[in-house]
Amino acid sequence: MPANGVCSVGLEVIEDNATYASGSDSAGVSEDEDVQQLFVSGADRVTSVLPKKSDIRKASQVDEQAAAAAAVSDKRYASLPNREQHQQFLTQFLTEVLNSAVFNATDRANKVLNWVDPEELQRTLDLALKDEPDTHEKLLELTRATIRHSVKTGHPYFMNQLFSSVDPYGFAGQVLTDALNPSVYTYEVSPVFVLMEEVVLREMRTIVGYPDGEGDGIFAPGGSMANGYAISCARHKFMPDIKTKGLHALPRLVIFTSEDAHYSVKKLASFMGIGSDNVYAIKTDNVGKIRVEHLESEILRAKSEGALPFMVSATAGTTVIGAFDPLEQIADLCAKYNLWMHVDAAWGGGALMSKKYRTLLKGIERSDSVTWNPHKLLAAPQQCSTLLTRHRNILAEAHSTNATYLFQKDKFYDTRYDTGDKHIQCGRRADVLKFWFMWRAKGTAGFEAHIDKVFENAEHFTSSIKARPGFEMVIEQPECTNVCFWYVPPGLRGVPRDSAEYRDRLHKVAPKVKERMMKDGSMMITYQPIHDKPNFFRLVLQNSSLDKSDMNYIIDEIERLGKDL
Repeated sequence: MPANGVCSVGLEVIEDNATYASGSDSAGVSEDEDVQQLFVSGADRVTSVLPKKSDIRKASQVDEQAAAAAAVSDKRYASLPNREQHQQFLTQFLTEVLNSAVFNATDRANKVLNWVDPEELQRTLDLALKDEPDTHEKLLELTRATIRHSVKTGHPYFMNQLFSSVDPYGFAGQVLTDALNPSVYTYEVSPVFVLMEEVVLREMRTIVGYPDGEGDGIFAPGGSMANGYAISCARHKFMPDIKTKGLHALPRLVIFTSEDAHYSVKKLASFMGIGSDNVYAIKTDNVGKIRVEHLESEILRAKSEGALPFMVSATAGTTVIGAFDPLEQIADLCAKYNLWMHVDAAWGGGALMSKKYRTLLKGIERSDSVTWNPHKLLAAPQQCSTLLTRHRNILAEAHSTNATYLFQKDKFYDTRYDTGDKHIQCGRRADVLKFWFMWRAKGTAGFEAHIDKVFENAEHFTSSIKARPGFEMVIEQPECTNVCFWYVPPGLRGVPRDSAEYRDRLHKVAPKVKERMMKDGSMMITYQPIHDKPNFFRLVLQNSSLDKSDMNYIIDEIERLGKDL
């Protein structure tokens, strides 16, 4: 007999004074045998009776009504799992995810994507919302369709953005995070994750080079928000009254950052009322690094205008070129002019894990704050971003409001562990768990090996295309694992390099090759122009499962897709 008490015609339920529970109502029972007992309670009291003639006449009407009401009667609306109703579905669902979205999706023999034009995909996918619930079979069908038409960002040949791969331990941590569904603001609701965050953030500060790992830090919803936290802390340090009195009657504040810096610096300056015009873009040299002499001249210009310079946001691994700003020289200027030094190492911060490559960030230990995204170069699942600072308590000083319904000071435990008030968010995911789980699974030595491998791949790719006719470097010697290059098809190689025809035709090569690779599904590599340079490819490597044969495949595939252009 179903747990919801619905019987087929011909059975009569004889009830006594016992208490009966539906599947959803019984879901909180912890012991399996108790759950099973709740579902079968009273089953021995179901007896067979002969149907009446009136029942037979009404049967056809009842059947349709019963089918339509089944989803309601089994309490599908209740957000509580129980074994009777959900275990088989969840097992099938997770099996489908593991097979199709994890293992098959990361197999080199399979496509990175199955391209479908937007209008056709809208017609293909069943996305409409309905009044009545879908069956479990239909939900599994929707699961398969979602996987089939999604880009497989874990595929070895997805090299399109500053994230990729499906790390098995990160995935496991992500699943556990969603199963526990925590919100990390108070110790009483997230005891493990409050402590876990502090351990991981302290270790990251130690790796950055802050003495004894002291300072403060947070997991933020993306590198853009981490950069915003840095701006907020810097502003608070120089003008703490802004927290209560706002921007009124304050001097014009100025931030300095590279012309090649991430757009989030301007965006968050605008969001916070500083204004994007007050983010002074500093010119870069021919390899993408901040020109320190121009930075100093812009600091002096801002001061001469009566503005208040308060922050320099340097970059360790620019988005396109992968350049590392000269942090030691920038630190000298920040000390000279009393400016907050922030380092956006969202992309390049992972290099700190390697003894061989951490010298790229020499001087970062002198910074006031650092953005570091483990979901980028360290390949943690999206999203996993941190803001680290050497200044203890500044996050709470800048952002806390002491809401008494959440951060009561008279709790029975030490409320210093209620860390959520230093965030501008209230509810917040435990992004730490997947990264911590990866760290425990691989060890610091594993992360170092990972970083060394992706840099090795980038170096091999660079040397290979330098020796290959038709490939030309944008930056002759890349610093990070961004490799920027042009592919010049045979039909273009005889055109004078200084002609408008050459530039115009070369500008169209990368977009066309990108279109072909996506429609073939063979790989994904992005392209873009920068400054006065025509479109070029930007290969970004952070998947340490790739090897030299994969680098050769990428080169061959680009040549195959573009040689007739």
